[in-house]
Amino acid sequence: MVATLIGDVVGSRRVADRAAVHRALNQALGAVAAGAVDPPAFTVGDEFQGSYPTVGAAIDAALRIRLAVAPEVDVRFGIGWGEVTVLDPEAGIQDGPGWWSARAAIEWTADAQRQPGFALVRTAFRTDDESRRDADALNAALMCRDHLLGSLDDRSMRIVKGLLAGTPKKQIAAAEGISASAVSQRAGRDGLDLIVAASQALRDVP
Repeated sequence: MVATLIGDVVGSRRVADRAAVHRALNQALGAVAAGAVDPPAFTVGDEFQGSYPTVGAAIDAALRIRLAVAPEVDVRFGIGWGEVTVLDPEAGIQDGPGWWSARAAIEWTADAQRQPGFALVRTAFRTDDESRRDADALNAALMCRDHLLGSLDDRSMRIVKGLLAGTPKKQIAAAEGISASAVSQRAGRDGLDLIVAASQALRDVP
């Protein structure tokens, strides 16, 4: 039983420099390889796949990938939980409920983005494992966090990146050329501290 992760670029066909996007994403994928069961890697086009020992680890990896390339590149994710079967060890081909669930999740995400009230959704979770009772709660948390993240301007996005990395607000303020008070005001107004707290809680999901 593993947490499977599928991601792809939103509107990739409209990207002017796809090679640059690929390079940026590849660097982001490398940064979340530690602790993975199968480190995320490109499969075809702009889609990538990987797996983690816990759902929380997969959720955290998805967030780190998203923030690493934002706002220039927009990425959506599907996270699954279930058994995975290795069909071809040499080629690395896998199958099983874990991957079917992740595929269902990212397809739902893509469909949801077309609905006005769900336009900022970028992450979904699915599982066929009846022993898990947390799917609805996780999806509720992910949708709310996605909406907060999608509502941020560029400066608030940079600030929340720093906060999630554990950078002190004074240091973030110096880098932004603003006061520490201004950073704190943004953190409260834009829900940045809330995003950090929610992300920490989601990271610990088994």
